[in-house]
Amino acid sequence: MKFDIKDESLAKMGRQRIDWADHQMPVLKMIRERFEKDKPLDGVVISSCLHVTSETANLIRTLIAGGAEIALCASNPLSTQDDVAASLVVDHNASVFAINGEDDDTYFKHINEVLSVKPEITIDDGADSASMIHSKRKELIKNIIGGTEQTTAGVARFRNMEADGILGFPIIAVNDAATKHFFDNRYGTGQSTMDGLLRATNILIAGRTFVVAGYGWCGRGLAMRAEGMGANVIVTEIDPIRAIEAVMDGYRVMPMIDAAKIGDIFITVTSNADIIRKEHFLEMKDGAIVANSGHFNVEINIGDLEELASSKDRIKEFVDRYTLTGGKKIYLLGEGRLLNLVAAEGHPASVMDMGFAGQALAVEYIKKDSDKLEPKVYSIPKEIDAEIARLKLESMNVSIDKLTEGQIKYLSSWDLGT
Repeated sequence: MKFDIKDESLAKMGRQRIDWADHQMPVLKMIRERFEKDKPLDGVVISSCLHVTSETANLIRTLIAGGAEIALCASNPLSTQDDVAASLVVDHNASVFAINGEDDDTYFKHINEVLSVKPEITIDDGADSASMIHSKRKELIKNIIGGTEQTTAGVARFRNMEADGILGFPIIAVNDAATKHFFDNRYGTGQSTMDGLLRATNILIAGRTFVVAGYGWCGRGLAMRAEGMGANVIVTEIDPIRAIEAVMDGYRVMPMIDAAKIGDIFITVTSNADIIRKEHFLEMKDGAIVANSGHFNVEINIGDLEELASSKDRIKEFVDRYTLTGGKKIYLLGEGRLLNLVAAEGHPASVMDMGFAGQALAVEYIKKDSDKLEPKVYSIPKEIDAEIARLKLESMNVSIDKLTEGQIKYLSSWDLGT
């Protein structure tokens, strides 16, 4: 077993953190119990590039229970929980390559280390490991039967690979699952981003003008939480359908150049680049706070901000103050990286329970049906999505109705009606 972590002596604290999360992840626990019995992943070698958190640790435990051999690296240099990484190594014999705060060279070195296990299945959160496979480690493709992807940004990268004709193996878009959207993107991102904002700044949200860039599932959740805390919410969008939805949900909608003049807090959740850039910084008022909760740190053009600034100061953990020529100050949180993971602990475990249940079942699906899959991006099968929802309801002691024979006949007919 190989590994590269901060400190093995942190394992006890990590073990407690993992156990705490496990109590709030009943769906994954039910899947793990079945995996321990059936061993559907017996002997499968898996590489995983994920946020190394207590919730992720319970996914890794589940895959190991299913018989898999696992190597794990971080999908973000600042999101690793070092004590969790230690526990995975010490308590679960996992090969982990992740250190909180690692530099870019170490980050990509760790991805290479994980890929050196010659995986049959890949698990990605942002597609960084798969991108390296397709650009620098192409010799691995022949051994890979499929992969999964957790995020909107990563799925977009994989679809671009498919469109360019270079995707070398099938990908299951776990991000496309309805259970993932509802819990992870909307409820998880909304709450955990506000958590990161408050931990970093301890500001009062009520009465502030709060600009949400992007009104996808993550933007909906963030706008909902900001409004619930008393903020005056503005949404910026490029999609007319999402924009009209934001209007009908009661938010002001306008271009970023107009929002820049009146916003107090700006948070991007678009999965695109250069959402906030030079012309926007120039319009912002003194004291504006800027942050990102999209997967990659490209949504805020930090280069533009540094070019405009006469000085930069780290005034507290996770807060950098940029003083522009003329004296105006703009505050950047978390170096423009995922605020909810840099300054907070990411999604609640009960939220990640759903997304990681999708990951575990998608990996099982690939192992079972890889001979039927082509090098394409597939949405997660509806029956898997429904099974995750069923297990979640069961864990909550919630029952639902079933169709009667008459209802089944009615829904399958064309000649019955008025």
